[in-house]
Amino acid sequence: MKIAVITGAAGGIGYATVEKFVAEGYTVAAMDLMPADRAAEKMARFGDKVTYFVGDLSNSDSRKSFVEAVYAKYGHVDVLVNVAGVAPRQRNDILGMTEESYDWVMGINAKGTFFLTQLFANRMIGQPITDGIRGYIVNISSMSAYTSSTNRGEYCISKAGVSMITTLFADRLAEYGILVNEIRPGIIMTGMTETVKAKYDHLINDVGILPIKRWGQPEDIAKAVYTLSSGALGYTTGQSVDVDGGFHIQRL
Repeated sequence: MKIAVITGAAGGIGYATVEKFVAEGYTVAAMDLMPADRAAEKMARFGDKVTYFVGDLSNSDSRKSFVEAVYAKYGHVDVLVNVAGVAPRQRNDILGMTEESYDWVMGINAKGTFFLTQLFANRMIGQPITDGIRGYIVNISSMSAYTSSTNRGEYCISKAGVSMITTLFADRLAEYGILVNEIRPGIIMTGMTETVKAKYDHLINDVGILPIKRWGQPEDIAKAVYTLSSGALGYTTGQSVDVDGGFHIQRL
């Protein structure tokens, strides 16, 4: 049985990733903050292929309980996908950013991702190795890791942090046969971008900010995550893959 752990599983990218891994034959341990009764409606279609856990990535006890529960149920993890992330509750210029907002965003996006990865990595190290691979870790960063948005600086800083988390764990875990990579999504149609849909519609359709002139979909990210953890790229670690419609291309 192949086991994938996916955080942020009730949201757009996370849910699409759950769908993809189930379709590829995985059993999924899914974690999100969404209450179980609400998530049950979304997860019911997967039957016993998905076990849903309510967890707070920013909370140490919650992280530890989740890892313990996953290993108690399955005994091993083949893939960890760190999707969970939040944007600031309110966009503020960096000259007015509050420490509360900074701590909340960083606590989930960077701190939570780091320490959950640490917990799973220490368990994965002890797992059997097959064809040189013990496991895969894929982090969901963002084009905001290298793109300035001065009205949500805490988000940019947190995603830059995720990129370094990827680099650090890729370096540290390579000797154990655990490959660590990241996806940098561009403008993706999710609940997080609903409030700025008009802005991005204009940038995509009128300004031409993207070479591929459409919104990205959660499924675009899910397919890339699966590719990185499928064994197809077994000589690749510490890599950032831009799934952004070509946003990263510098153009004149």
